[in-house]
Amino acid sequence: MTIRTWFITGVNSGFGRELAEQLLARGERVAGTVRREGSVDDLRDKYGDMFWVGRLDVTDLARVREVVDAAFAALGGIDVVVINAGYGLFGAAEEFTDDQVVHQITTNLLGSIQTARAALPHLRAQGGGRIIQISSVAGLAAHPGASLYHAGKWGVEGFMEALAAEVAPFGVEVTLVEPGGARTSFAGSSLRLSRPLSAYDGTPAAAVRAFKDVAVPVPGDPAKVAAKIIAGADVRPAPLRLVLGSDCHHAATAALRKRLAEVEAQRATAAETDA
Repeated sequence: MTIRTWFITGVNSGFGRELAEQLLARGERVAGTVRREGSVDDLRDKYGDMFWVGRLDVTDLARVREVVDAAFAALGGIDVVVINAGYGLFGAAEEFTDDQVVHQITTNLLGSIQTARAALPHLRAQGGGRIIQISSVAGLAAHPGASLYHAGKWGVEGFMEALAAEVAPFGVEVTLVEPGGARTSFAGSSLRLSRPLSAYDGTPAAAVRAFKDVAVPVPGDPAKVAAKIIAGADVRPAPLRLVLGSDCHHAATAALRKRLAEVEAQRATAAETDA
């Protein structure tokens, strides 16, 4: 087994926590970020110098670069950068406050972009590495009530796909992880809802209001998802997308087929604007 050094944002819960636990148990080194001091003291106490922790709120874009630089300096190099920090914000687009819009996009999109940008000079200098972006089925298929969450995830998809081609000449690879629903804390501490407008009662967008009140069965096992991500880091060439979960595969293929059919149906009319 190759012993690597990983940098993971958001290791206090969800996939980030699961990844950190599995990697440390395997004897690999982990640099993790948390927003709240003390939230991973148990891992720090257990693994000591194998686990480096930095305090980071990814909405502080200048701080992102400081923490990434500090992690590379402290550990002497990082093989895999996992961009994981984020949260869900759901509701009809009209229901969000301006502050909610800015905070969601800054966290899920700009924070991801800045983390990748901060890591790239180091990865280029060391001659390669892997960037793993935790995306979602929400980056491939869209549903009412999740417009703002989709905006962040679809933005990340476009950024990372273009970035993969940009950095390939330097030996840096990029993988987008596409999990479906999984039994993490996402539906609890990582999920926020807009303040409902009565105008949307009974509409498709209102269905998301039940997320926090109704136990929705999800097929994904977080431990299995993390194990697949870890195994995927060894695959060469790197897969641009790693689809995890039967629900993700079903939703993504249905959405992509529908989109392709809509585009193909306009082949003749699209050509009407050619010179």
